[in-house]
Amino acid sequence: MATKKPSHPTLPTVTPHAPDGGDAVVLERRAQKIEPPQMYQVAMLNDDFTPMEFVVMVIQEFFSKDREAATQIMLKIHLDGKGVCGVYSRDVAATKVDQVLDAAKQAGHPLQCVSEPIE
Repeated sequence: MATKKPSHPTLPTVTPHAPDGGDAVVLERRAQKIEPPQMYQVAMLNDDFTPMEFVVMVIQEFFSKDREAATQIMLKIHLDGKGVCGVYSRDVAATKVDQVLDAAKQAGHPLQCVSEPIE
């Protein structure tokens, strides 16, 4: 039985490049300006049922405020209907809102907390 000799694949033909005539375009790399992330404010809303002391405790625990600062924020919530507890990136703000809502639910209070983008 005769075997065929394997044939070698043909290589594509390559045309030689002409020497650079100086008309090539080189792009300069520009530094990209990276914007800081969108920030969100976490605010609590006033209601007539949640005790003020509970609101102060929540602000101290989840927003790391001292008693005086927490009391000032609580009074702003009580008098203005809404008070900002802190400013964070989107994910951190969402986590803070969830923590506050979970604590309020476990304590049986209707306290509401929202995060809003800062313009």
